[in-house]
Amino acid sequence: MDILITGGTGFIGRLLCERLLQQGHRVTVLTRTPGRTPPPGVQYVGQLDDVGPVQAVVNLAGEPLTEGRWTEARKQAFHASRIGSTRALLAWMQTLPAPPQVLVSGSAIGYYGPGDATPLDEAASPGHDFAAMLCRQWEAEAFKADALGVRTCVVRTGIVLDRDGGALARMLPPFRLGLGGPMGDGDQWMSWIHREDLVGLILWLLTHDTARGAYNGTAPGTVTNRGFATALGEVLHRPARLTTPAFALKLAFGEMAGLLLTGQNVVPARALEGGYRFQYPTLDGALEAILR
Repeated sequence: MDILITGGTGFIGRLLCERLLQQGHRVTVLTRTPGRTPPPGVQYVGQLDDVGPVQAVVNLAGEPLTEGRWTEARKQAFHASRIGSTRALLAWMQTLPAPPQVLVSGSAIGYYGPGDATPLDEAASPGHDFAAMLCRQWEAEAFKADALGVRTCVVRTGIVLDRDGGALARMLPPFRLGLGGPMGDGDQWMSWIHREDLVGLILWLLTHDTARGAYNGTAPGTVTNRGFATALGEVLHRPARLTTPAFALKLAFGEMAGLLLTGQNVVPARALEGGYRFQYPTLDGALEAILR
């Protein structure tokens, strides 16, 4: 297939490009820096008008939520990079003589809002905080592609784990020094996924014609924050008992600290029911594979 990726230079997009090329697909990446040299086999474009005919679109664009305080300017950037960019994609699709066959668009487990230990599948109700509203609007924009005859899937992504980026890369330095541990009381749930499994799920959605709607991009083996800290400490052979107080996180990050101090027990019910097989269903196995 000819596939367009937005966000293709990011943490998830880079690996997705690699796997698509390995499977023989042709990849175009929409990027704000098209003058850079792309990886072999990938074409960079700076605007949608430069994109040739494609059979699939993967929409991963979005400013990271967890890098600093949520000022009003950053909230506007979160909105523009998700809802605005998805709206632009839909407007472009409407101009095409033959729209793509499938759209796989990003979302996040923040869709569900803060939760307790209750398992949440894709039918669970959305939350009402800022992150939840952002995800709801993002998904609503993507699902407008249904009206164009485009098979549309959204992936509500959890905490993506791998060595060279994302949350784990930021955790490793203090944990390796024996300075890691739970955040707040540590009882909040962490719904995570290995980067290979998230990319595998996107590939699965692209190629399974019966897949449509929302899918939770999380591993089956969810844990609490305290359980995550313990597991990471054990893999690194370091103590992981130094708690970061909730007040310190709120002082440092303001509203964004809510993402660190609350969580959701999100289960990938639809992926499992559809037959997707996780390479790393448990946290211990994922961390061992990443850090061994």
